[in-house]
Amino acid sequence: MKVNFDLAKFMDDIDTMRRKTNVEYIDAVVFWCEKNNVEVEYVASVIKKDPVFKSKILMEAEELNFMKKSTVSLPF
Repeated sequence: MKVNFDLAKFMDDIDTMRRKTNVEYIDAVVFWCEKNNVEVEYVASVIKKDPVFKSKILMEAEELNFMKKSTVSLPF
């Protein structure tokens, strides 16, 4: 499945959604995928290529105890 995906628009949509609804990054991404009929796995592969967005998701997952905390974390 080929998706016309604009990373800048995606990130803007996620930031806007987080500001308006005060949801976590992970929830915002899942909601965006459902709303735009895009597979979460596809978006995950795109997020993995963006180090800043990937680190935001990882930090949030650690804070929510979805994954084990890493020994090194960068301040964002």
